[in-house]
Amino acid sequence: MSEVLTSRPIMSTLIPAAADRPGDDPIFALNGEAQRRAAAGESVVNATIGALMEDDGSLSILPSVFEVFGRVDPRSAAAYAPIAGDAPFLAAVVRDVFGEGRLAAEAVAVATAGGTGAVHHGVVNFLEPGQALATSDYYWGPYQTIAHHTGRRVEVFSTFTSSGAFDLDALERLLARQLEAQGRALVVLNFPCHNPTGYSLDEAEWRGLAEVLARHGARAPVTFLLDLAYARYAAAGADSWVRWIEPFAQSGTLLVAWSASKAFAQYGARVGALLAVSADSEERARIRNALAYSCRGTWSNCNHLGILAITHLLTDPELRARSDAERARLKALLDERVAAFNRDARRAGLRFPRYEGGFFVTVFTRDAKRTAAVARDSGVFVVPLEGAVRVALCSTPARDVPRLVEALRRGVEAAGS
Repeated sequence: MSEVLTSRPIMSTLIPAAADRPGDDPIFALNGEAQRRAAAGESVVNATIGALMEDDGSLSILPSVFEVFGRVDPRSAAAYAPIAGDAPFLAAVVRDVFGEGRLAAEAVAVATAGGTGAVHHGVVNFLEPGQALATSDYYWGPYQTIAHHTGRRVEVFSTFTSSGAFDLDALERLLARQLEAQGRALVVLNFPCHNPTGYSLDEAEWRGLAEVLARHGARAPVTFLLDLAYARYAAAGADSWVRWIEPFAQSGTLLVAWSASKAFAQYGARVGALLAVSADSEERARIRNALAYSCRGTWSNCNHLGILAITHLLTDPELRARSDAERARLKALLDERVAAFNRDARRAGLRFPRYEGGFFVTVFTRDAKRTAAVARDSGVFVVPLEGAVRVALCSTPARDVPRLVEALRRGVEAAGS
């Protein structure tokens, strides 16, 4: 009997939509290869992984963060967090993003499992199944994963004009088409320090973006989700977006995905929040309820130890000052790499967007896979995209930038662009 049973073909119990999903993220796969080759003794430049590394290759941390984690009362940390997150945490995040102005007074928030959880909640609560979010054609890959996994889609507009500016006209055309086709729109953008291009909007671009959103938001439901993952590593003045986007919040809904992963170098704690701003108090109550419901239906409660620790870091003046100073050192480390890349890449004739700060930059190329493969042959690892390769300066010491740029130059040349 056992022979008969084992000889029969095994029937998959997975639903068809889940049967052919990839088992590993391509970026993590490239990082794994880079680590294996380095462990075998090869000299490697690993510009793939999106975490800030010290020049010696160790993960950058903020010592004050770990000190505060150790101070949290064990019984408080071990208890369930409220479904939507602790009220002091949510209030602290709102102040961190908006200060004490009008947007703060009109904001509600929930705790999320990192910035990814915040994006998830935006997608499932502001788009119907089958509808598409709008984002630039260079975008963080998990936007597509989240959309697909929740029965939504991604539609893109051209990120840049021929002169290298942010293409507001392309966004407006896509927004108009989506409102005509689906009656609502969710625009998801990751600024400042855009992943993967490194681009940050200037004040004129923020003003133009706000005008486009407000114009369309006056005639149909428009939601703008701003992913602030890398904002703490932006150039001075990058927080001016708050001033420019405020008028839009009177006609549409503003969402902000906030994350402690980059801001506090706490990738593993999975502490994040989604903020929602609406001028209508009844709508704010509905949004708060909807987001809390999504929390319960996904992770239920977030990491309470992380929430309590980050709350202390945001609200205690002495702790905040210390963590700000520690982060400033990391930003200076990153800025040194950014400056080195801008200098050497220009000299090498590489084409890349305006890059003033942040973890990543992209280098444009006709054949990204070929460019990445040529660089990989010389021990330099970057991530191929459509029409460009992503370079993680966050994990690349300044001393390795000349080697990185030279490998990219050869790769772009081999790609024929």
